[in-house]
Amino acid sequence: MAEDFHKPTQFSGSKFESFQGGEDPALISRVAHETAHALLARVRRDPDPAVVDRLVAYTDEHGIDAVAELWSRATPRSLPGALWRLYLVRLLIRQDPEGTAFLYQRGTEVTVAIDPLVAGAVAPTGPGEIIALADQILRGIFTGDFAVALDRAAAFCRVTSVGCTSIADDLETTQPVRSTELTTRALRFSTTAQEFGSCARLWRSESLD
Repeated sequence: MAEDFHKPTQFSGSKFESFQGGEDPALISRVAHETAHALLARVRRDPDPAVVDRLVAYTDEHGIDAVAELWSRATPRSLPGALWRLYLVRLLIRQDPEGTAFLYQRGTEVTVAIDPLVAGAVAPTGPGEIIALADQILRGIFTGDFAVALDRAAAFCRVTSVGCTSIADDLETTQPVRSTELTTRALRFSTTAQEFGSCARLWRSESLD
């Protein structure tokens, strides 16, 4: 953990950035896994509401780079990798709640899957509802069924991916650049959904390291 915290880092909503840092990959991996397991075990053993509130809102005050320094380079299908992606998705939502709610709401309108029910956002989903969903999912990893929280995150990503694809199709002729950006974002959300789903299955089998 950085000794000096930074102000919240602003991310483009279309990017899942990788972070650089550290010289020893083995050390980075060990620290990532140890801190993730220690944090989760400590909070889940005694989920004090004030502590959970601070952890959910941690990046609002300290910035995503403080979390990234620990977990961003962990493999996607690992506990630190899952925690990193949960915090990153929450940050992307909070930085653009209007845009994210629009993409998600479109997804709920065109998907044929049960993902909107699994994600659990209030419908219709506006900016306030999408922020509440992000906080509920992150809170769930500390106070509820961890696998269920991951399933909800995966469902959110799938719905949003479908929404991105639908709107990209609408804009293909009139705004081709924007259409391409949304198609790329849809792929990123879809990939992240797969990673969350894999982590949920590993957690249920007690194999999420």
